[in-house]
Amino acid sequence: MTSFRNGNVEIAYLDEGQGEPIVLVHGFGSNKEINWVNPSWVTTLTRAGRRVIALDNRGHGQSTKLYGVDDYDMPLMAGDVRALLDHLAIARADIMGYSMGARITAFLAVHEPSRVRSAILGGLGIRLIEGHGSAMANVIADALLAPSLDDVTDPTGRMFRMFAEQTKSDLKALSACMRRPRQILNREQVAGIKMPVLVAVGSNDDVAGSGAALAALIPGARALDIPGRDHMLAVGDKVFKSGVLEFLNARP
Repeated sequence: MTSFRNGNVEIAYLDEGQGEPIVLVHGFGSNKEINWVNPSWVTTLTRAGRRVIALDNRGHGQSTKLYGVDDYDMPLMAGDVRALLDHLAIARADIMGYSMGARITAFLAVHEPSRVRSAILGGLGIRLIEGHGSAMANVIADALLAPSLDDVTDPTGRMFRMFAEQTKSDLKALSACMRRPRQILNREQVAGIKMPVLVAVGSNDDVAGSGAALAALIPGARALDIPGRDHMLAVGDKVFKSGVLEFLNARP
């Protein structure tokens, strides 16, 4: 395992290929392999001449598991990405995140704009601003700590519990991460984003909120609709991949 330490947190990452760097930030309950390696993102981007760096977020994959709700503050999670750039002596990179990873990317774009050459927000639309209800977050967190999947009756809770078990995740760490209220950005903050931005959301995604609505608030941002895909299935879609490659080739 390749890793580095950011304070008391060990962050696992992969670093493949040569060329202009892009950092990939996965979603909740996932990891760098499930989100980026298995759906062929790493292969696609390295073949396109990019240096691809993907990390396991704190509490996920091979990175340190933390069990305090405050350990998953969005500035801390964005700080792990910034620290990875520092560790690799990369001044600025394209950053692509999916779902929670897109929220991390957006926070980095707002608070560390000099480090972000462009931002690709996958699986996250207007709910970057509007947020999610805390009631559903608690349902998911409770489902993750239930004695077994058979004890979970809520459909959304079951979906997240099944995914967490499939990825062999630390359920207690994920529950703590989910209980941290989703930290949002306001309209003024996203309107101040200056770097190129692509917002990519599946047409059947009922988790992300409207990608077009978010893109409309960010000067010059592009919206990419991923036809017929929901939140889970949009990740590896060929339309998503081709749209990202086109965006990266066109950005300054």
